[in-house]
Amino acid sequence: METLFSILLVVIGLSVGVVGSFLLNNLKEKNSNKKAEEIIEKAKKEAEKTKRDTLLETKEEMHKLKMDADREIKERKNELKISEDRLTQRENNMDKREELYQKRDVALDERESNLLLKQEEIQNERAKVEELKQEQLDLLSKISGLSKDKAHDLMMKKVEEQMSKEIAVYIKERENEAKLEADKKAKDLVVSSMQRFAADLANEQTVTVVALPNDEMKGRIIGREGRNIRTIEAITGVDLIIDDTPEAVVLSSFDPLRREIARITLETLLKDGRIHPTRIEEIYDKVSKDMKAKIIEYGNDALFELGITKVDPALIEIIGKLYFRTSYGQNALEHSKQVAHLAGLIAGELGENVSLAKRAGLLHDIGKAIDHEVEGSHVEIGVDLAKKYHENEVVINSIASHHGDTNATSIIAVIVAIADSLSASRPGARNDSLENYIKRLEQLENIAKEMDGIEKTFAVQAGRELRVIVKPDEIDDLQAHKVARDIKEKIEETMQYPGTIKVTVVRETRAQEEAK
Repeated sequence: METLFSILLVVIGLSVGVVGSFLLNNLKEKNSNKKAEEIIEKAKKEAEKTKRDTLLETKEEMHKLKMDADREIKERKNELKISEDRLTQRENNMDKREELYQKRDVALDERESNLLLKQEEIQNERAKVEELKQEQLDLLSKISGLSKDKAHDLMMKKVEEQMSKEIAVYIKERENEAKLEADKKAKDLVVSSMQRFAADLANEQTVTVVALPNDEMKGRIIGREGRNIRTIEAITGVDLIIDDTPEAVVLSSFDPLRREIARITLETLLKDGRIHPTRIEEIYDKVSKDMKAKIIEYGNDALFELGITKVDPALIEIIGKLYFRTSYGQNALEHSKQVAHLAGLIAGELGENVSLAKRAGLLHDIGKAIDHEVEGSHVEIGVDLAKKYHENEVVINSIASHHGDTNATSIIAVIVAIADSLSASRPGARNDSLENYIKRLEQLENIAKEMDGIEKTFAVQAGRELRVIVKPDEIDDLQAHKVARDIKEKIEETMQYPGTIKVTVVRETRAQEEAK
């Protein structure tokens, strides 16, 4: 019974549990559905709100864009209106200007017409005045019995007689005063300058003696059948005199530069010991190149001695070439340095620019360095060189006026002319006969140089022989005889000389190859 009752309770409990679970699940499901509906409803409301907000923002943005576009369009319209107004104003101004120009043209035409009328009236009046003047002159001439020219001459003669005495007295007084002052000042300047500067002078010679280690070297210098000595004389343009003088060879040439190159070439050959035509040419080429550096060194030494700076390198080389030129036997570079020193001293006494005076003094004879290469006087060549290398106008005028060819435009130019005279006029400074001799030899060489096909010319044997080397590709053997005859005839026509001059034309053809 108890068991049955327990079973019954279990069954009832299970039934109640099942029913309760069912009811509980049912209730949960209803609650879930209700919550889902609430969530959906809430989402719909939020979506509607978002939609409304978005539409509102979109409308506001569109309104803002529209307002911006309207404002920009309005600004553009204003700018276009302003530009249009400006263009309109400009067109109006151009119209007014054109109208003004037209009025001005009309006024100018009227003024020109009036000027032409006035000019005609003036010409007519002038013609009437000239007629009246001529009538009066004719009447005066008739009354006085004198012509216009005679009356003028009489009047001028009377005035001249009245004034000449007064002018003469005035000029005499001023002249005496100037002489007294000039003499005193000039003596002070010259004495002061000569006391402060004095230079030894050594006249340039036309020969150079080369010492030999022994007399046997004379034979080697002459070479087989004289080929060595002929080569030396041909390439250097210097005459070699080999006589009975023991252990010495004399080099003779009027050009100091040629003579110096020949001396160094010969001494180098003697030291080397190899004396033959090819070696002679090699040494000569090397010495010629070294001599260019030596010339530049001479120029730099002169500038350093005088304290002159800022000189073009090409001009320094030309200054160095003065060392190998002479003026009446006086070394041109030494003479130029003397003039520079004296000019600087005188300029210092007068309170002028000493550095500029030295520069002008050094360059006053610069044309002599290349006057044998360029046509013209050394003054003209010097002026051209100074202009080419952008020298000061005072220097250029000093070069042009130091021989009185041009008027001096500065005190320094006058100082340079004075210094030049002082340097040249000292006793023993110059030798006129030597200068004439050198000029004659230069003229002799230049006569041949003027002809076509000439490569080199050398005056040797103290001017008794002219050796001419022609270009073998332009002058053949037959033409060489004609060249010699033409040169002879030109020498006879243009030069005066004692004795005779032998013209030797040399034509040489060489074939050279190099083995590699």
